[in-house]
Amino acid sequence: MAGRRTVAAADAGGTGVTDPPAEMTPRQVVEELDRYIVGQEKAKRAVAIALRNRVRRLKLPPEMAEEVAPKNIIMIGPTGVGKTEIARRLARLANSPFIKVEASKYTEVGYVGRDVESMVRDLADIALEMVKTERAREVGQVARAHVEERLLDILLPPPGPSRDLAEPEAHEQFRRTREKLRQQLRDGLLEDHPVEIEVRQDSFPAFRIFGAGGLEEMDINLRESLGGLFGGRKKSRRVGVGEARDILQREEEEKLIDVDAAKREALERVEQSGIVFIDEIDKVAGRERGTGPDVSREGVQRDLLALVEGTRVSTKHGMVRTDHILFIASGAFHVSKPSDLIPELQGRFPIRVELSSLGVPEFVRILTEPQNALIKQYRALLLTEGIELLFKEDAIRVIAELAAQVNQQSENIGARRLHTIMEKLLDTVSFDAPEMTERKVTIDAAYVRRMLADIVKDQDLSRYIL
Repeated sequence: MAGRRTVAAADAGGTGVTDPPAEMTPRQVVEELDRYIVGQEKAKRAVAIALRNRVRRLKLPPEMAEEVAPKNIIMIGPTGVGKTEIARRLARLANSPFIKVEASKYTEVGYVGRDVESMVRDLADIALEMVKTERAREVGQVARAHVEERLLDILLPPPGPSRDLAEPEAHEQFRRTREKLRQQLRDGLLEDHPVEIEVRQDSFPAFRIFGAGGLEEMDINLRESLGGLFGGRKKSRRVGVGEARDILQREEEEKLIDVDAAKREALERVEQSGIVFIDEIDKVAGRERGTGPDVSREGVQRDLLALVEGTRVSTKHGMVRTDHILFIASGAFHVSKPSDLIPELQGRFPIRVELSSLGVPEFVRILTEPQNALIKQYRALLLTEGIELLFKEDAIRVIAELAAQVNQQSENIGARRLHTIMEKLLDTVSFDAPEMTERKVTIDAAYVRRMLADIVKDQDLSRYIL
């Protein structure tokens, strides 16, 4: 990815986190987002500035940096216009721990369900996996060397005490045989050769306990809790060399990774660069009515307020401060409006951007321009069957017009409508592709109208294909 680099801990003032690429200006961030998302310039500008402000904060003196709070964002717009994709692509661009949650899945403390602090716990788990993956890449070469030696020991066990390798001839013969096997391993000649290895066996599954925030799934492992009293159990498995290499590679990487250091870095990343995307925030924006499912709506908002304002959350990896986590909330706000949120929570989301609905011009661009455009995806999929799929410009225009028309006739689901339209359009080609003798299929406007005419005529059918 152009302009992206990993900043070492020393460059980041000793924070030990992977920072957003300092050389990327907000304009460059927007250009990067433009590769995947059509339109919505206001939202892209807002998240680009928020990302850049994180880089600026890390350059401040510690006393000042501590006082600079993230400018959290509320995205307002109908479904399918790119709210989630903007946040997800931003996190990927910045290499930040990212989690998407739905506000309607949470309840306030005292009700059965997940409490809002669990989103931070999940974010910590995600960050730890990110760090472990990066560390595994760093130690991968050393781990592969260790795996190679372990496989050679299995294929050609060292001689026991009864055989004397002190003799030069015996030692040289053993060495030559081992090196021959080593070369065969590297050439991939022994991938299917069966070997027997020992793998760790998990004795105790995770189970549920009642915590301070209600019923939570906690990965409680008795082996860890009791200091290995019941742990260390292994079982033998007979697998091919290729599969054994993967299993042993993971084991060797785990041995080489400092888990405690990885946890510290993961928690630091969550605190300094974590992004939490809270979808459906409008579902908890209604005022309480005292009965039914609405009873805890304002309670969820108040629990969220504590997280957004800054608090300490206990995770199984350690305490996490949420003061500098970037929270991005989104909602359609068809029934409620942002002003229905409690005032304190409104104040913690100072930046509000409205995302516009998508029409025919945007659908045409979505089908063709992004790096992951739908037409490019379908062409690549059918090319695996030897089918070359060609779309004429008039066909793309008709697809966009029909998608917009169906959105008007039924629920407006934005760009997601294009997925249903394209799937219906290419239903016959996708089904018959393995047996087709014709290697080139051209999609023109007449073909599109013929295949999709029923969808526009029958509103019920357009609802059904959702």
